[in-house]
Amino acid sequence: LLCLGPAGATEEIFEVSVWPDQALVKFGQSLMVNCSTTCPDPGPSGIETFLKKTQVDKGPQWKEFLLEDVTENSILQCFFSCAGIQKDTSLGITVYQPPEQVILDLQPAWVAVNEACTVKCQVPSVAPLENLTLTLLQGNQELHRKNFMNLDVASQRAEVTINVKAQREDDRCNFSCRAELDLSSHGGGLFHSSSAIKVLRIFEFSQSPQIWVSPLLEIGMAEAVSCELTRVFPAGEVMFYMFLGDQELSPFVSWKGDMAWANATIRAMETGDQELSCLVSLGPMEQKTREPVHVYSFPPPVLEIEELYPSAGTDINVTCSGHVLTSPSPTLRLKGAPDLPAPGEPAWLLLTAREEDNGRNFSCEASLEVQGQRLIKTTTMQLHVLYQPRLEESDCPGNQTWVKGTEQMLACIPKGNPTPTLVCTWNGVIFNLDEPQKATQNHTGIYCCTATNQLGSVSKDIAVLVQGLDEGISSTIFVIIIVALGVGIITIALYLNYKPCKIERRKLPYRQKEKNKEEESQFAVQQAEKCNAHNC
Repeated sequence: LLCLGPAGATEEIFEVSVWPDQALVKFGQSLMVNCSTTCPDPGPSGIETFLKKTQVDKGPQWKEFLLEDVTENSILQCFFSCAGIQKDTSLGITVYQPPEQVILDLQPAWVAVNEACTVKCQVPSVAPLENLTLTLLQGNQELHRKNFMNLDVASQRAEVTINVKAQREDDRCNFSCRAELDLSSHGGGLFHSSSAIKVLRIFEFSQSPQIWVSPLLEIGMAEAVSCELTRVFPAGEVMFYMFLGDQELSPFVSWKGDMAWANATIRAMETGDQELSCLVSLGPMEQKTREPVHVYSFPPPVLEIEELYPSAGTDINVTCSGHVLTSPSPTLRLKGAPDLPAPGEPAWLLLTAREEDNGRNFSCEASLEVQGQRLIKTTTMQLHVLYQPRLEESDCPGNQTWVKGTEQMLACIPKGNPTPTLVCTWNGVIFNLDEPQKATQNHTGIYCCTATNQLGSVSKDIAVLVQGLDEGISSTIFVIIIVALGVGIITIALYLNYKPCKIERRKLPYRQKEKNKEEESQFAVQQAEKCNAHNC
């Protein structure tokens, strides 16, 4: 008794719990389970289940497990031992599967008046079955309701069948089946799904189908065709079979009211006269119609440019000719050619590539008469003329004025093909052309810009003047004159002493001579004094 006393007390003072306290798992999915205890120093612990389990985490007083691929209802045991005493708690796991697929079947598909029709509804996979209700509907009227409380709960298939006697007033009536899975008793929600609507009708099939297709088809080209049937019901049940010769097509069927039609895409692979046919069936009835078509070959004309990327000044030939598979020979026209060629002869043009021809489009047009119809096709190509870089005054001004304190960028866009790269230097250092800079008096000076592509390079000096924002008109003119004279002197001095820009590319010196730096500094001081004297 002395030994049993402490053990009993230990058993009473610790508890074992499991989370969640009620488990509802969708069929085939996973469940995370946490077992915990109040025992301060627990011994052996874990869970007992026939499900696939994996311990994913743990703590001093808890363990967490992942149950994978849960497909059956089960009871899980969670246990902990404390001071030699083991306690456990259970967790009931309920597997559910919503009625995602509800199938309604009418037998036979076509029913005469006063004959019986069997209406059958089935749900292939649903669980738990005892919480399912199936309801058969005719229109909005409930025909039959069935629950499955007394069936084998291990089953996952539900089915209900009734017989309906067809009357004339049943024409165009529709049937549907609704499935409801109520899991509120398990702490879940309500799942519901309905079948597709099935229609019971007296059929009418009094007219032949009509084909819509162009009488001319180009070989290898996709063409849209359709087959239409009017005064038919139920139009949604019409079956279409379409053929081009022996080639079966894959039509897309549509319907509206008492009309049904099928659209398809055909691709003829042989020239000559062929036949497009359409077979339509509805219940015990079927009809077939045919339409002749002519398949021709007319590839686009061939446009050849002797050199697509010529250098400026190069002589090139442009030729426009008919494709070898075109029969008979087409009539050709080359845009820009002085004369029309003789029948069966190519059109051609000889030109000297100029810079302004860069991006010029050439077009070759061919026309062909097929079955009395004139057909036209055109091929276009673009010419790319290569030329050396240029720094024109319109796109790269040699004199630029910046306003002090504003964001400014050096304006210089080179021309050339291929597109030139532009590098500008200022005081021997490469100047950033991509980011705006806040203009200061220090930015006044001469910038040397060099544009380069695979064909060569060109350089240009750009004089930048930075002026104040609040200068008066007369003062501005005077200062501009002073600064312009100064810039001219600096330009001449830099050219004579440093020559930073040459026609031939060369690396600029990293540092200026000390003597020249002193002269430039003295000149800048003189300019500043003049500017201050005029209230700059």
